[in-house]
Amino acid sequence: METNHLLIKLVLLASCLIHQRVCSPCNFPAIFNFGDSNSDTGGLSAAFGQAPYPNGQTFFHSPSGRFADGRLIIDFIAEELGLPYLNAFLDSIGSNFSHGANFATAGSTIRPPNSTISQGGSSPISLDVQLVQFSDFITRSQLIRNQGGVFKKLLPKKEYFSQALYTFDIGQNDLTSGLKLNMTTDQIKAYIPDVLDQFSNAIRKVYSKGGRRFWIHNTAPLGCLPYVLDRFPVPASQIDNHGCAIPRNEIARYYNSELKRRVIGLRKELSDAAFTYVDIYSIKLTLITHPKKLGFRYPLVACCGHGGKYNYNKLIKCGAKVMVEGKEIVLAKSCNDVSFRVSWDGIHFTETANSWIFQKINGGAFSDPPIPLKFACAR
Repeated sequence: METNHLLIKLVLLASCLIHQRVCSPCNFPAIFNFGDSNSDTGGLSAAFGQAPYPNGQTFFHSPSGRFADGRLIIDFIAEELGLPYLNAFLDSIGSNFSHGANFATAGSTIRPPNSTISQGGSSPISLDVQLVQFSDFITRSQLIRNQGGVFKKLLPKKEYFSQALYTFDIGQNDLTSGLKLNMTTDQIKAYIPDVLDQFSNAIRKVYSKGGRRFWIHNTAPLGCLPYVLDRFPVPASQIDNHGCAIPRNEIARYYNSELKRRVIGLRKELSDAAFTYVDIYSIKLTLITHPKKLGFRYPLVACCGHGGKYNYNKLIKCGAKVMVEGKEIVLAKSCNDVSFRVSWDGIHFTETANSWIFQKINGGAFSDPPIPLKFACAR
């Protein structure tokens, strides 16, 4: 690990010398986030109803719009940069957007969905809609901020849009949407180029609005997520030694390799912008495949769920309740050892896991270029 840190410092120093600049931590006065439930801090809850308790139990001690027991990776990023937690753009109650906004919603995809959320489809707030919201936010935030008073305190300064960190954590639902349609691995791989075409165009649109500092996560090892294992089972011969579905991880790896290639291309095309590609896949795979060594338990079993091998039931999700003789009964409760668990609800990670993942992200060892978060403005 010390060798990795030394290498990162040498890479950073070399970059400084080559580009003849002073390398000091960046000033990120704001964060603008685009994504799905991995980084949703209240968007879907504002639109379709609050994620129920025990979501939020560990840190916020009540539902907070997050599909987790506590903080998400985006929360730890904000903490590290000395910024407030991001409020969801869609949340009109008590929100402060002076240091950024979160356009992510649970279930969001890069490509516009073909089915409604009530039909079991994806969120209607796909990446193209998030971009419309962002564009509108830029214009209206400045018009309203100029009215002064409380608005001046609750909305970002104009210059923040060019200085902000733009974070992207989206794409997982585009892959699982193919699984829902019973597509083969090859069929899903075949539409990935179109997904990434649309993602690349989204980056270009943010760039055209002044964004210059991009922080892009790849996708998780799908074959190791309890909900994928439960809902889209594969033959035992396609399960690896850690209990993960080999073909599902193959899809994720292919997506990630193509995403990285696109980011490299965007880095050349938009040469005055800084791009950091973050290998979330490898970090999460390490955590899932070496839990005991890292102080965790049961990585393929949801902490908050209901029944079955993976403690996951798509019809009885975390916090689900029923009425029995006039009394409300919680069917899907939290486990008692959440601080040692990897999976919160079969889809998302626990706060403890998110914290561990963030520590790996923060140092830069899993990033391209391999620089720490606070230096992500370096080109």
